[in-house]
Amino acid sequence: MTAKMTITEALAEVKTIGKRLEKKEQAVLANVARDGRMLDPLGRDGGSEKFVAQERQAIRDLEDRLIRIRTQIQTVNLNTPLTIGKRRMSVAEWLTFRREVAEGQQGFYSGLSLAIRAIRTKYEQPSFSVRASATAIAQTGENKPIEVAVHLDEKGLIGEAEELETLLGTLDGQLSLLNATTTIEV
Repeated sequence: MTAKMTITEALAEVKTIGKRLEKKEQAVLANVARDGRMLDPLGRDGGSEKFVAQERQAIRDLEDRLIRIRTQIQTVNLNTPLTIGKRRMSVAEWLTFRREVAEGQQGFYSGLSLAIRAIRTKYEQPSFSVRASATAIAQTGENKPIEVAVHLDEKGLIGEAEELETLLGTLDGQLSLLNATTTIEV
């Protein structure tokens, strides 16, 4: 029997399945063996052996359902296009972008900004300026302050970082909307 559900509902079920699997595994571990001289605590219901066999089958069934749900979500995500700004990719590609690329880009933008600030701070320090000025005078014969040459557009860098933040916020909103409205059959 197949049932339709939204991706949001399916993802909630995935979490529930995870918790159910954990409890069933604990129940099997707790009843997998006992002292044979003792009375079987599950004797009235067919015994521990039957219970363990049923729970292991239930675990396999839950794992199969988990695989079907995840596979259906992947299939839909691969075949659902999503446009954000000027970029059009499948939902699966956007998810990969968010997971594998965006975090690295954010770190890189932040690293560039920190590197520029660190260089400027270094050259603004009085002890450095005195030595640097002496070196500059010795080389050029003039007493000029050191100028930091930045090899990228700092305003553009700030814009790129803001653009990425906006894109990620829009992406999260669009994915939530799609997950709430896109159905799968499991």
